[in-house]
Amino acid sequence: MELIEQTKYEKLFSTPLFRFRVADAAALNAALLGEEKRLRAESEGVEKSNHGGWHSAGNLFADTTPCIQRLKAAAENAVLEATARINTKVDPKIYKLKMFAWMNTNPPGGMNAPHTHPGAHWSGVYYVSQPEVETGKSGKIEFLNPRTDLPNWRLLKAPAFSAKKSLRPEPGELILFPSYLVHWVYPNQTDENRVTVAFNATFRA
Repeated sequence: MELIEQTKYEKLFSTPLFRFRVADAAALNAALLGEEKRLRAESEGVEKSNHGGWHSAGNLFADTTPCIQRLKAAAENAVLEATARINTKVDPKIYKLKMFAWMNTNPPGGMNAPHTHPGAHWSGVYYVSQPEVETGKSGKIEFLNPRTDLPNWRLLKAPAFSAKKSLRPEPGELILFPSYLVHWVYPNQTDENRVTVAFNATFRA
């Protein structure tokens, strides 16, 4: 005789993370790397979470260069698809969408310190170039669990309650996550540059 009967199982307060593959990424990335060289020649960039790397100034998505506008369209598509996925009862297209992007270049030793993106709904990163590594954490982006009172859950080793999650996306991959999620990028331990385009997406009524 069964002692109990499960009637429902829910996942409360989950944090969504989406991964997308951008079509024809090789050609897009080649064009974006050309723009990276042009932009770095024109500007020393700005200092944000980057340490030892270059962060472009202004809104990259305001640039009318075809490859940048193509990436903007892909990023917008990802944002709309993800938003519709988390709530099927609301069409995100009824809102105004503001996109703000910048390019990051992490040379050998370059990294991004832990940070969030206040004021936005979604944040994303598109990987233009990602040097290959066999071992170690170089090239990884790491997310920290926003729930801090979880040390006792380590005993049970449940993935949903782990303290952090790290990924090493490949070139042509776009990741999307809520902007409140603390994240950082491990130092580049290769001899090549790692180039990404990061962006924020904010809905307005």
